[in-house]
Amino acid sequence: MASVKLSKLEKSYGALRIVKGIDLEISDGEFVVFVGPSGCGKSTTLRMVAGLETITGGEVKIGDRVVNRLAPRERDIAMVFQDYALYPHKTVRENMGFSLKVRGISAGEAAARVDEAANMLGISHLLDRRPGQLSGGQRQRVAMGRAIVRRPQVFLFDEPLSNLDAKLRGQVRTEIKKLHQAIGTTIIYVTHDQVEAMTLADRIVILKGGEIEQVGTPDEVYNKPASVFVGGFVGSPAMNFAKALVQGDDLVFSNGDRIPISALRENCQSGATEGRNVIVGIRPEHFAIGTSSVSLTCDVQVVEPLGSDTLIHFAIGSETLTARMPPETRILAGETLKIAVDPTKIHLFDAQTERAI
Repeated sequence: MASVKLSKLEKSYGALRIVKGIDLEISDGEFVVFVGPSGCGKSTTLRMVAGLETITGGEVKIGDRVVNRLAPRERDIAMVFQDYALYPHKTVRENMGFSLKVRGISAGEAAARVDEAANMLGISHLLDRRPGQLSGGQRQRVAMGRAIVRRPQVFLFDEPLSNLDAKLRGQVRTEIKKLHQAIGTTIIYVTHDQVEAMTLADRIVILKGGEIEQVGTPDEVYNKPASVFVGGFVGSPAMNFAKALVQGDDLVFSNGDRIPISALRENCQSGATEGRNVIVGIRPEHFAIGTSSVSLTCDVQVVEPLGSDTLIHFAIGSETLTARMPPETRILAGETLKIAVDPTKIHLFDAQTERAI
């Protein structure tokens, strides 16, 4: 196992900068997930760590070695791809053991490692089959097993679940979590799916436009988003945003509703200076039907019963927000009502910079 350190890491294709000076330290044994929208540089960063992309600038360090100029096979890493990359003409056993054979590991040692990994992943009964005889989830477990047998210092996962259906994604996600708990090897995992990031990571690295927007635990990025981008990217349904103006002792929304600044969290109070334009962020679960000391007037547009809960989409002036309510909630589209909000859960962002106040 090993730590990974990225120092001012850059990648450019001609004049186009894809990764813009990333600094990040990943501890030995840590599970770190890179997440962000398409084109944010997360897969490119992973491929530079793996040695599959040349580095334009900066440094990648694995353990105590700078690996910028080392070939992938010399970095002591193992990578799991989204397309599995299995040899179709080889059996599962042969696929899992091929890298060990190339490295000169004895047949007995290789067989023992393959059996151990197959047992860990629950695919021992598949060892004599070929990839074409397996389901997508089984093939992904084989790809993981092939990585495990190498016993690398670092595992790299590049969107490994993107080709699976929703049910299989949940199952294999659990297997990956169990795998990390069992072997404790450093894992860097790339995904565009924030649910995967939240459920798997020790820390999440949220990227935007080739730069790190925020690094933190799942709890930190969810409850203390550093920007409008993070607040809107993490969470499903996403955080609600509404524009407001600080007037006297209140936040004033576009429909004239007011929230007393004194009811907000302390850091929000200190940032709510007179005349400041702000963006108010509220998670869907922090609303409730009924009036309270802090409530907003809303026009219900759409009601979505989901069984476990009910989503209510409503308008405040020209802006549409979403509230998550208990499943027994009975509200009809077209109603106008008061909806309460927990003021201690409100987030404020500067309207220009979109950074947290």
